[in-house]
Amino acid sequence: MTMGSAGEQSLRAPPSEAKLLVGELVARARAAQREYEKCSQEQVDEAVVAAGWAIMEPGRNRALAEMAVRDTGLGDVDDKVTKNYRKTLGLLRDLKGVKTVGVVAEHPERGLVEIARPVGVVAAITPSTNPAATPANKVINALKCRNAVIIAPSPKGLSTCIALVGYIHAELKKLGLPLDLVQCLPAPVTKDTTQELMRQADLVVATGSQNNIRAAYTCGTPAFGVGAGNVASIIDSNANLADAAAAIAASKTFDNATSCSSENSAVILDDVHADAIAALEAAGGVMLTAQEKAQLQAAMWPDGKLAAAITAQKASRIAQLAGLQGERFEKARFLMVEETGTGPGFPFSGEKLSPVLAVYRARDFDAACATVAAIYAFQGAGHSVSIHSANDEHILRLGLELPVSRVIVNQAHCFATGGAFDNGLPFSLSMGCGTWGRNNFSDNMGYRQYMNTTRISRKIPPRMPTEAEIFGDYLAKYGA
Repeated sequence: MTMGSAGEQSLRAPPSEAKLLVGELVARARAAQREYEKCSQEQVDEAVVAAGWAIMEPGRNRALAEMAVRDTGLGDVDDKVTKNYRKTLGLLRDLKGVKTVGVVAEHPERGLVEIARPVGVVAAITPSTNPAATPANKVINALKCRNAVIIAPSPKGLSTCIALVGYIHAELKKLGLPLDLVQCLPAPVTKDTTQELMRQADLVVATGSQNNIRAAYTCGTPAFGVGAGNVASIIDSNANLADAAAAIAASKTFDNATSCSSENSAVILDDVHADAIAALEAAGGVMLTAQEKAQLQAAMWPDGKLAAAITAQKASRIAQLAGLQGERFEKARFLMVEETGTGPGFPFSGEKLSPVLAVYRARDFDAACATVAAIYAFQGAGHSVSIHSANDEHILRLGLELPVSRVIVNQAHCFATGGAFDNGLPFSLSMGCGTWGRNNFSDNMGYRQYMNTTRISRKIPPRMPTEAEIFGDYLAKYGA
């Protein structure tokens, strides 16, 4: 060894505790993945079903839901049971029969054969709002593509994640598969260990705060992250108002609005405004006065940031924290405030992660579109928009003009946008928001994000066009 290299070594800092801890987890995951990669499609599909049953078995499902609410303080137990069940069952339906081992497609006319290949070790960054459903979704997708996965839960969601991984291990044992295929960062989960996991993994799939998403995109490892939610729902002039109000109320209150797909604003056309408000009130909404709105705003953003004490609480509890008293607040399913502006000076125009709905009035459909665009210019661009309407031209216009990846028509938005049994969107708890939301994809995150594809290319008869085929029409129209 030369003096120079010895000197360089002496200047290097010793590996950090986080690097050593994560390095051991990743090494175990790589060994397990190399063994799992040899499995047949049938064995892989059994592993996928096993991981699904780990969360869907009724006793485990309820235990995870109760633990999640107890330890995070967010959401509703019964709604989490429903979410764990429906999201997992829907994903398993979508994956059933899908080939992810060996040759998955052949295109003889193009001389191409496509082979599915794993990505390796997946770092799954998951939020406190869904500490069981989101990790399970990512584990199932990762296993479907013959990967190992290490979950980085939020600190509040660690207990739920550890229990979930334990349930998954119990099922993997039945199949004789290595348990290190699915792991979880140990306590304490810190920013250092999470970032180190992102650096050492082969792929990062991140759901949660925008800070986590930015960290994922800048960690140096290929990453898929999701954009911020702040869904607006347009109630059009010809909407079925009772159905629209029922859908918005169901979505706004489900799991106390932990979902990024929960409506945050309703933009109501002027000619149905009064009747729509009446329908929303009949569905359990309580419209606040200007003074009550000011009290609620002070409670929700005491220092300019959304208060943790408000997040994902029931409407009656939020009213109590804001000092709003009376029978109407005790019975409220969700709270409504009239809003006119957007941006930092109008915090109700942003994502609220609570059963609180901002209500805008629009003179016509042009104004409604402009209001939604202004809301998304502040927060939520790329995610989704909801519309209650019988006007196909208006519906199509949203897809052509607004910066959104999904247009949800006449549905309860938080149930529909991540896939539902009565629509064609794939089941997912992570929604890509395209470049509008600073994401590199605009799909519902699914198994394709967890897979590499190798293509074999063979010679085919040449298909070289003439210049006339390419340029003929152009030159005839515009000249040389």
